[in-house]
Amino acid sequence: MVKKLLYLCCLCALMLVPAAAMAGDDASKRFVLVIDAGHGGHDAGAVGAFSKEKNINLSVALAFGRLVEDNCPDVRVVYTRKRDVFVPLQRRADIANDNRADLFISIHTNALPKGRIAYGAETYTLGTARAKANLEVAKRENGVIVYEENYKEVYKGFDPNKTESYIIFEFMQDRYMKQSIDLARCIQRQYVSHAGRRNKGVHQAGFLVLRATSMPSVLTELGFISTPAEEKFLNSKEGVRRMAQSIYNGFVQYRRENDKDVRDKLIPADEPAPAPAAKTDDAPAAATNGRAGGDAAEARDKKPEARDEKPEASDKQTGAGDEKPAAQAEAGRPVFKVQLFVSDRRLREGDSRLKDVPQAGCYRDGGMYKYTAGATASYAEANSLRRELAPRFKGAFVVAFIDGERVNLSDAIRESKKK
Repeated sequence: MVKKLLYLCCLCALMLVPAAAMAGDDASKRFVLVIDAGHGGHDAGAVGAFSKEKNINLSVALAFGRLVEDNCPDVRVVYTRKRDVFVPLQRRADIANDNRADLFISIHTNALPKGRIAYGAETYTLGTARAKANLEVAKRENGVIVYEENYKEVYKGFDPNKTESYIIFEFMQDRYMKQSIDLARCIQRQYVSHAGRRNKGVHQAGFLVLRATSMPSVLTELGFISTPAEEKFLNSKEGVRRMAQSIYNGFVQYRRENDKDVRDKLIPADEPAPAPAAKTDDAPAAATNGRAGGDAAEARDKKPEARDEKPEASDKQTGAGDEKPAAQAEAGRPVFKVQLFVSDRRLREGDSRLKDVPQAGCYRDGGMYKYTAGATASYAEANSLRRELAPRFKGAFVVAFIDGERVNLSDAIRESKKK
């Protein structure tokens, strides 16, 4: 009897071992996302009129992380910092490598010299900066290493301010380049469709923090702290929420494209955030053809001054028959429409994409054709139409016009209430 009991105990123990091992395997299979809030502590990053980059980065990073933790149960989120402390660039990469991360997203805020302005968000992958403007961004972000002790030894003589130091990136073959570009494009598309941001595109540059990571990695620039309207937007609760949601949606979209089993939900754009600039460029990121930015980025790279820009005045809004929306409302009264999608060329009359779309219209902005539906003086009605069209046009959002000119949505809503 005793022998039988011992035999049963041993058998039970053997049966439990694989189960325990399997549980450990399941835990190890969790998707690991490392979120890096750039700068921190005595490294303020770029400084605006009333705020510091390090704080904007941290606010968006924490908000983004909470969204992932709340909506993606199979994802483990690791932060390089969760408070205002200085973390060396190499240490940030080590955190990602030590945790065997599946993705690394570094969050930053851009800036230009005094007197110059620019609008919009852009995302970088590791590579050689073909444009002087992109190189300057890398120099500024890499410049934080001077705050570190023995940085010349740690980074093997790399000088962030010398152009010749960046030659090393020409010889680096990033095995995760395609995935990194895919992730960058997903994030950029969401900046445009979800937050109404101007699209500054996907680029490549020599960022030390990306060089040292061994997984798909991107560095995203939320906007320009040196531009007053952008600084105000990025420091607002709405701005932080919209940017965090955009990065989250980009992350989820990337996972969906690479794993058919991913069912994490996207956050709908119920109401676009207040536009940081008078006009925005909502064009989606250009196709990369396997490299960041593709031909479109190459064309931009030949014009680095394009980073120093003013908001573009959009063409008048026109309908299918080129009627002006002002005819549908009193002069000076806001007209709300639903923006459906953007095209780099005008569609032919009767295009199937606009079939059964009520009051289909089109307007030009930044050289792109932007197609809309509906025309009403009521924001609620426009938003109701957006919900109806959402299954067909993912990422559709409400836009506003006064006398045929695109205006800030929040201002238009306030104006309509006054009327």
